[in-house]
Amino acid sequence: MRAVFMYGAGDVRVDTVPDPVLSEPTDALVRVVTACICGSDLHPYHSMPAGQASPMGHEFIGVVEEAGSQVSTVKRGDLVIAPFAWSDGTCEFCREGLQTSCLHGGFWAREGIGGGQAEAVRVPLADGTLVKAPVGEDSELLPDLLTLSDVYGTGWHAAKRAGVGQGDSVVVIGDGAVGLLAVLSARRSGAEQIVLMGRHKDRTDLGREFGATDVVAERGAEGIAKVRELTGGHGARKVLEAVGHMPAYTQAVGVVRPGGVISRVGAPQYEEAPVGFASLFGPNVTLTGGPAPARAYIEELMPAVLDGSVRPGKVFDRTVDLDGAPDGYRAMDRREALKVLVRP
Repeated sequence: MRAVFMYGAGDVRVDTVPDPVLSEPTDALVRVVTACICGSDLHPYHSMPAGQASPMGHEFIGVVEEAGSQVSTVKRGDLVIAPFAWSDGTCEFCREGLQTSCLHGGFWAREGIGGGQAEAVRVPLADGTLVKAPVGEDSELLPDLLTLSDVYGTGWHAAKRAGVGQGDSVVVIGDGAVGLLAVLSARRSGAEQIVLMGRHKDRTDLGREFGATDVVAERGAEGIAKVRELTGGHGARKVLEAVGHMPAYTQAVGVVRPGGVISRVGAPQYEEAPVGFASLFGPNVTLTGGPAPARAYIEELMPAVLDGSVRPGKVFDRTVDLDGAPDGYRAMDRREALKVLVRP
């Protein structure tokens, strides 16, 4: 089969590799129907050392081609959503809805498990991982359903961890796909004021469609001052940080009000950040967030996607085949595309 690999910073290729096969009776083989490129894929695209090839992709929908003898929840021919972490669904953390910390799980494209930007994937622990979608592989809802594998679930996680509720003031930092779906999630959670910090008009226009009441393009001290002006001078009660770089964290600290919450879901590209008296401790600010247990949210979010009342798939603004994946990475890196859909 063919699959996407990264060989180093800026070096994405499509290779031919052996077809995956069942390894354990709890495995399933899934033929990929749709996958995509994630903003977090751009981190290694910028910094990965040259040398060893890494399979790519952690968001995909596909059709079950074969299921192991111990798989009972999905069968051959089912269209399934694969969250970005695979999990057993039975350990203590899975039972608590924290599948990203599953005692027996893992993540795609690691430890011998392939990536989702491929023609097929071996799915470990299929019963705990895969969620059947009641549509066919030709459904126009596939882009919307694909967001449940990561970006919509991550935006929802940001709002949930922050405790966004009725009447809240919320600031979302970042106008990438996760940031825009954090806006959608905040709106669905009852937020009254949603300030989107982003400077790409095509993206912030979509953010307004998803529920943003205000857009702040300025950054740094100027951006912080503008947000505080919009939020009555004190800042926002809930801040959802969807970027992962230090300037975004600094913005979050600057715009949160005393007693507020910062929820980080952008994969942090740093290990140290201000948490002392002046930044978080003194104003009683709560810092939360983390990798979204997307599997925990799929059944909750899917009904509104299926009935068409929520269309998170609007974040996809370019579609490529596998051969077009390298161009898709370049387009996202150059901000020429928001999020690229891949159809093997």
